[in-house]
Amino acid sequence: MPQYKMTKKETAERSAFKKENRGRTASGREAPKKGMRQQEAPGKERSAKGSVSGRGRRGEVPRSQAPVRGTEREAKHNLCPAASKCGGCQWINKGYEEQLEMKSMKFRRLMEPYCRPEPIIPMESPNHYRNKVHAAFGEDRKHNAISGIYEEKSHRIVPVDRCLIENRKADEIIVSIRELLKSFKIRPYDEDTGRGLLRHVLVRVGHATGQIMVVLVLGYPVMPSKNNFVKALLKLHPEITTMVINVNDKDTSMILGEREQVIYGKGYIEDELCGMTFRISPKSFYQVNPVQTGKLYGKAMEYAGLTGKETVLDAYCGTGTIGMIASRQAGKVLGVELNKDAVRDAVSNGKRNGISNIRFYQADAGEFLLELAAAGEKLDVLFMDPPRSGSSEAFLNAAAKIGPKRIVYISCNPDTLVEDLRILKKKGYGVERAVAVDMFPYTDAIEAVVALSL
Repeated sequence: MPQYKMTKKETAERSAFKKENRGRTASGREAPKKGMRQQEAPGKERSAKGSVSGRGRRGEVPRSQAPVRGTEREAKHNLCPAASKCGGCQWINKGYEEQLEMKSMKFRRLMEPYCRPEPIIPMESPNHYRNKVHAAFGEDRKHNAISGIYEEKSHRIVPVDRCLIENRKADEIIVSIRELLKSFKIRPYDEDTGRGLLRHVLVRVGHATGQIMVVLVLGYPVMPSKNNFVKALLKLHPEITTMVINVNDKDTSMILGEREQVIYGKGYIEDELCGMTFRISPKSFYQVNPVQTGKLYGKAMEYAGLTGKETVLDAYCGTGTIGMIASRQAGKVLGVELNKDAVRDAVSNGKRNGISNIRFYQADAGEFLLELAAAGEKLDVLFMDPPRSGSSEAFLNAAAKIGPKRIVYISCNPDTLVEDLRILKKKGYGVERAVAVDMFPYTDAIEAVVALSL
């Protein structure tokens, strides 16, 4: 990978970043004074993500060399041999401090027309943070089963056993499943011929609870000796709490199909975030970095400035995480989401946490806002967490029509964020505060929270 060269403007911004964060460690804490010992960082990895398949996020890192902390020395001397093909960890050859500087500079440039962002929020231990791990299955030329990630911009599988950014236990389970295939006479699916059974494996891990879900994505609904397969896998990994068969018999780039069958446990796991418990099903959206998600949502609540009287809407609510967290400080909360599976989980999550001031609706968020406006309803605060493509102009027009006093925009793509901010600015909204959160170390992705008001 070619060495990155900074422009004069970026060099000046880098100096500004260093000055702004002088005296702080990569974790964002104050550096220890001379003569004091650095305390052990909390949140260390314990020993003990239907989505579209495409760019990889996995790379094999020898276990003996896997870094524990994200220092520059470790990042440069533990390069992943699969990184050039996988394409997931674009910045694996950069030290963590350099990654933070580059992300901070990019976000600052994008936000220049609106406000000066707060310092980026880093991750204290930026390794093995992904609690959702996907592996594609196939065969090599000798018909041996392989598992890994699709090579960037292709459907060629890059064999991977371990990855710097994925949950270790999830990786171990995937390897065990691959090794069991031969004894159970199960062949991986061949996209060219349509033969074979196992297409993908999806593993989701509850960061706080330790619960583990394994999803076997099959090309057709019949799995030979499935009960014995479950027993064999549980013998190797008794910590697995549920297993689900998902059937994807279509010629598609989607990982998950429509049909599911629970073959062990409840068919879902639970995790704890910001003091609440959330149900996670195979197709549910749930942030893949729970450590940073807590910081992200904490900033969102801070920016919302709730006093206990507000009517709040959580648009694109997914399984209801943001709305439920906001419900503790708001008068009434509405959540709207188009995905029916996510809405089902959101309703269950509300009941599980005993929340009485929140209601969830399955609908298009923009249309829902227009219906509220037509009915004469009022909103005080709007939380919006759209996909990477950003929000639609129809939604932003609907939001402006109902006119909440405050909008808290959570973005996973600052480039589309600024496009939406440009539209909202024309409709009378001004940006008050903004901050970037490093949710995906070793990649160029940036998550952000922005507060707007009329």
